[in-house]
Amino acid sequence: MVGGTAAAAGALLFGTLPDGAEGQIPGAGSAVPPVAPPDPTKVLGAPTSAVSARSPFVVTGRNPTGAVAGSSLTPLHQFSGNITPTDLQFERHHAGVPTIDPATWKLMVHGLVDREMIFTLDDLMSLPSETRVHFLECSGNGRLGYKGARPELSPQNIDGLLCNAEWTGVPVKTLLAEVGVKSGAEWALAEGGDAALMSRSVPMSKLMDDAMFVYAQNGEPLRPAGGYPVRLFLPGWEGNTNVKWLRRLELVSEPNMSKDETSKYTDPLPNNTARIFSFELDAKSTLTYPTFPNTLKKPGWVQVSGLAWSGRGRVTAVDVSVDGGATWIAARLMGEPQPKAAIRFNHMWKWDGTPATLMSRAVDETGYVQPSFAAFKAGRGPGTDYHYNNIRGWKVAADGVVTFAVEV
Repeated sequence: MVGGTAAAAGALLFGTLPDGAEGQIPGAGSAVPPVAPPDPTKVLGAPTSAVSARSPFVVTGRNPTGAVAGSSLTPLHQFSGNITPTDLQFERHHAGVPTIDPATWKLMVHGLVDREMIFTLDDLMSLPSETRVHFLECSGNGRLGYKGARPELSPQNIDGLLCNAEWTGVPVKTLLAEVGVKSGAEWALAEGGDAALMSRSVPMSKLMDDAMFVYAQNGEPLRPAGGYPVRLFLPGWEGNTNVKWLRRLELVSEPNMSKDETSKYTDPLPNNTARIFSFELDAKSTLTYPTFPNTLKKPGWVQVSGLAWSGRGRVTAVDVSVDGGATWIAARLMGEPQPKAAIRFNHMWKWDGTPATLMSRAVDETGYVQPSFAAFKAGRGPGTDYHYNNIRGWKVAADGVVTFAVEV
């Protein structure tokens, strides 16, 4: 009984879109439905192809704004496991996606260095590389669930500026050893090669810790929207600091205070001050099933599932509540938690057909506990604009309809 229901829940997570989801995916519901032969064993299948395609029965996609300074969101509610498919990773751009020839791409490292140097892609790929799994999250992720929230929001709408992937590249400290770091170099300005010349100041301590010059994701070269041919990657830090299409790194003595870290990415607080350089992302979790637009068909066992992550290290525990936070139950983590990586969790819940409010909260290895909506709002105020890690909730009605719980 439990196994059968759990399998059905898994199918909703990754198979076809749940009922009512067509409006979230461009073109969904407008295509001609696929037709399968009555007995697939009696007819020849399709030939080999250059690029593998999803089953025509699987309808998925991001929901792009269509603007060069905009975003498209990961359909979190359609996944199983921990890794985000590369082609469904969220996008956030400030001046569109540039076309960069890898043969002419160069990275200049200069400023407070002993030797100013220029590196080609071949230079980077000839150096010892590392492959690690980390999450990547835009600092504005969760904004729609905090400001202007409404019941008809899916995990994609609320937390879709998130992905978890395998990243391959060269540690930044390897190149810094090549150029030699001068005394007084406490920061670096990272600049991208897009039309916005997106730039952020990064402390030298982070660059010498776990920062990477990444050129591959999930086993293949970066996609153009992901920063091809090379991006800066700062595990656990807000997405905007992970500068895409990287073209130079200038070592400096103090923050550059560029437009991308003054007019943006500063966070107003209730006491008329603002947080700036709030790089690390706090522990957070979000449910992916059952959520809007799902409908539970009948009472019985339900696999409650979601993702948890923390920019400060490993997630050590996730608790699930089915009564709006009155009581909590330890969820099962699906795999071994990795530093600054998302991990899936689940909990088997026997729904009795009465209204319920589902929630999750993450705990990381520093002991930090994901805050409630009320605690988050009290500390950050209504005007906060980044790092929304408050607990989310989902209401299950007596008829099985699931909607986002506004301000739980």
